Amino acid sequence: MPATTIARIRATPVTVPLEAPIRHSNGAHWGRFVRTIVEVETNDGYVGLGEMGGGGEDAARAFAGLESYLAGHDVFALEALRLKICNPTASLYNNRTQLHAAIEFACLDIIGKKLGVPVHALLGGKLRDRVAFASYLFYRYADPVTGRGEVRTLEQLVAHARELKAKHGFTSHKLKGGVFPPAHELACYRAVAAALPGEGMRYDPNGALSFDDAVHFGQAIEDLRNDYYEDPVFGIAQMRALRDFVRIPLATNTVVVNFEQLAANAAMRAVDVVLLDTTFWGGIRPCIKAAGVCETLGTQVAVHSSGELGIQLATMLHLGAVLPNLGYAADAHYHHLVDDVIEGGPLRYEGGAIRVPDGPGLGVTLDREKLARYHELYRELGSYPYDRDPGRPGWFAHVPNRDWADPADARVPALGR
Repeated sequence: MPATTIARIRATPVTVPLEAPIRHSNGAHWGRFVRTIVEVETNDGYVGLGEMGGGGEDAARAFAGLESYLAGHDVFALEALRLKICNPTASLYNNRTQLHAAIEFACLDIIGKKLGVPVHALLGGKLRDRVAFASYLFYRYADPVTGRGEVRTLEQLVAHARELKAKHGFTSHKLKGGVFPPAHELACYRAVAAALPGEGMRYDPNGALSFDDAVHFGQAIEDLRNDYYEDPVFGIAQMRALRDFVRIPLATNTVVVNFEQLAANAAMRAVDVVLLDTTFWGGIRPCIKAAGVCETLGTQVAVHSSGELGIQLATMLHLGAVLPNLGYAADAHYHHLVDDVIEGGPLRYEGGAIRVPDGPGLGVTLDREKLARYHELYRELGSYPYDRDPGRPGWFAHVPNRDWADPADARVPALGR
């Protein structure tokens, strides 16, 4: 059988609106996600889909730079593909791990389509038909056009958590913190737990807390049903030190994101739960390898979200479907979006979970009209700085942070065009 080889790589930046601008410890998503949709076309007419983004910027030029030396590459030769793109020494100078992830997604999509099987069948077969998700609560600015969507106060956060539970059926709830003073976020976190008794909770300030704030916050929530305490401080050494003071499982998606760090964590036992991100780790297959190491070491795993549209969400679903040691509901920003670029619109939650696609490849198809529409919206609005806050001109994050946003400030920032 003739080889199926890469003939062309097309990358299209899109911007898809959010319900409202969402805030995090380093800045904000300015009312939209910017994602780069990747299409890998083969010599025999197959087209595979990939996706990359999360930082508010277009990556199309970076993918164009890969085309010349991936042309002719056999899409089934996935390990060779990884070394071509992510040679470990060359990556010290030009880290292409996230680019590789999108190309790997597309190659797996092509392989599945050519063989007529879903990606999860290529990865050992699914162990579950649905993957559960957490609610992923963010503090949000009001949408400057509609005036709706603000989440700033304790009451607003509780109402938002209840609304998401009623709409999607979530039974685990994650608060993205590091925006307001720790005392305010502690009160908010405990209020959500009280409003949804007996349900799983998790708090993630993206490493913004000082060590002493992390100790006090962690000890103040020990009585709750916490899934885990995610990246309260930055750095594997600080996470290890925190274990001596806080009796909650510690999780990370920032300080264990490659195999060298996974080895360091095995030696130090700094974190209990490794959150596997199909982009950060460089693809679905590296995540599965990492999960296997974690299973051997007794380290727990979950599926992380870096701000996905439906293509990357499909990769998360196929990953979650095949992991025997998946012990927690996955993260997803997905329900903050108002639309998607896949046919049929956004994938739907059922009882807090999303069904794993069973169609060939990733099981999702591009909606060409929406791809064009949201590409044009990107051309109109451009990129945005992920690490800046539109409501706090001149501010930038420190690690640890001491310059918190004011919970009493109800201003709605202009997002610019």
